[in-house]
Amino acid sequence: MSEASHRAEEAPNWILVHPAYQQMKSLEVEDSAQVHAAFLVYMDLSEVRQWKEVSCVKSPELQVVLLEGKEKEGAPIQTVFPLPTHRPLSHQSIRHVLDRGFPMLLCAVASDSTLVYQRMTDGLVTPDPPTGPFQDMGRRQHRKRRKQQ
Repeated sequence: MSEASHRAEEAPNWILVHPAYQQMKSLEVEDSAQVHAAFLVYMDLSEVRQWKEVSCVKSPELQVVLLEGKEKEGAPIQTVFPLPTHRPLSHQSIRHVLDRGFPMLLCAVASDSTLVYQRMTDGLVTPDPPTGPFQDMGRRQHRKRRKQQ
């Protein structure tokens, strides 16, 4: 056996020994896939997107790990709901997270670790008007007229 493969057998998976993962495991959420998804989102928020004060909390009703953090210093706290793509999502679970009182991001976590964030709101939100160098060109809409017989 080579020395490199021997070292690989001795070294534990770094995820399993990471303090944030250990903290998530201590919350005793039954779905290990959701805990793994929460850890991947935690790493993305704290290491890649540089969010501030990222922490994990358990939702006993949903049996999931939720993340809370601030996008930047002085910004409001947001709740992030990490959800593996194979796990179903209900209106009731979204309502439960929204009722916590913080803005919510749903993060779909694919099996290849792709993360897709979607902002969720309580009710309908009017979209922002388009930005850019748009102008009305004054084009008329031409309609075909029926021939009268």
